[in-house]
Amino acid sequence: MPDLTSNCAGIKSPNPFWLASAPPANSGAQIMRAFDAGWGGAVWKTLGQPIQNVSSRFGGLHYRGTKAIGFNNIELITDRPLETNFKEIYEVKKRYPDNAVIVSLMVETKEEWKDIIKRSIDAGADGLELNFGCPHGMCERGMGSAVGQEPTVNERITSWAVEYSTVPVLVKLTPNVGDIIPHGLAAQAGGGHGVSLINTIKSIIGVDLDNMVLQPQVDTLSTNGGYCGAAVKPIALHMVAQLARHAEFNLPISGIGGVSNWRDAVEFIALGSTSVQVCTEVMLRGYRVVEDMIEGLENFMEEKGYAKLDDLVGAAIPSYSEWGNLDMNYETVAKIDSESCIGCHLCVVACHDGAHQCIHANDDKSVFVPVVDESECVGCNLCQIVCPVPDCISMVEVDNGWDRATWNEHVAGTGKLRPKKGAH
Repeated sequence: MPDLTSNCAGIKSPNPFWLASAPPANSGAQIMRAFDAGWGGAVWKTLGQPIQNVSSRFGGLHYRGTKAIGFNNIELITDRPLETNFKEIYEVKKRYPDNAVIVSLMVETKEEWKDIIKRSIDAGADGLELNFGCPHGMCERGMGSAVGQEPTVNERITSWAVEYSTVPVLVKLTPNVGDIIPHGLAAQAGGGHGVSLINTIKSIIGVDLDNMVLQPQVDTLSTNGGYCGAAVKPIALHMVAQLARHAEFNLPISGIGGVSNWRDAVEFIALGSTSVQVCTEVMLRGYRVVEDMIEGLENFMEEKGYAKLDDLVGAAIPSYSEWGNLDMNYETVAKIDSESCIGCHLCVVACHDGAHQCIHANDDKSVFVPVVDESECVGCNLCQIVCPVPDCISMVEVDNGWDRATWNEHVAGTGKLRPKKGAH
């Protein structure tokens, strides 16, 4: 069997699946149940000066009958006494010595950082995660994303933590920035041993149109919260990959954001993550979701010939290029499998109204399979995306006789682009 052992910035765990710092990692009893279910590690819900949370605090984005494809919260850090948390950290680590226990932290002053870091390590933390990402409540107090959005502050506080810590320090980055690179480099400059990303995205989940109040509602008011869940995965993958491919960035990455199954996890790992954190899927489905994630990852690695996790980390990064380096002369067209087509004509509608008007109903009304005009098809993939039948529509490469040429080569005069379809 493949070796799933993860080593993320020196934090070792039996597999790469960690609970993210959130309600599922709020107490020792919860984390012990999670470890019993198979989770390799857990990032303890952020410790700091305990706060008072509000009610209600969660919101969901529902779409076409699917509940909570996106999730929103206005919850803050721990509302439990620090002494209770530290006692439970000690108990968890004593009972589960092989699982990773990472403690998330968020305080204000240098002395507070020194004190809470020492207490966390004394309790048995295998690593620390600096919460520089919370986009609501705490940022108004000068913490969370207020730190994560300022590279100089990020670097300074990271350097404090590294100075005081005897265990690896991960810096959790906020996605609420225009470019993630300066913030990852700031964590690196501060001496951080790795980064975690992404934290939640500043958002409003919706409005109750009956009373015109934002959701989730707290009496007659609400506020912006943090967006997460399956819908944020593309944003998270992009930011993880941006750092993983950057020439000057060389820290390990713990990937977070919309991991709902083993395929999602493999994508994060293939784009450079050495561990993967999960929150929303656990909140919606429970700790046992990790069983399928572990089995799926094992089967995938065995099928593809990956002996150990490190062999998979970053495997997709070489394929990530700038747009100007893509082959403009590479051509595909849509092919419809007449045996599996059910004649719904969703591809016809999508192509006519949203793409290039190249898929048509058959002139023979007794034939329900649409016809692709390959002379006009540009291979945009929209028909394949809307088709409800797996593998019914394929995008097939066309040998058009043109040599490879990129936009950059075209601009430089070293490559010739084929004519556009429909051009005269």
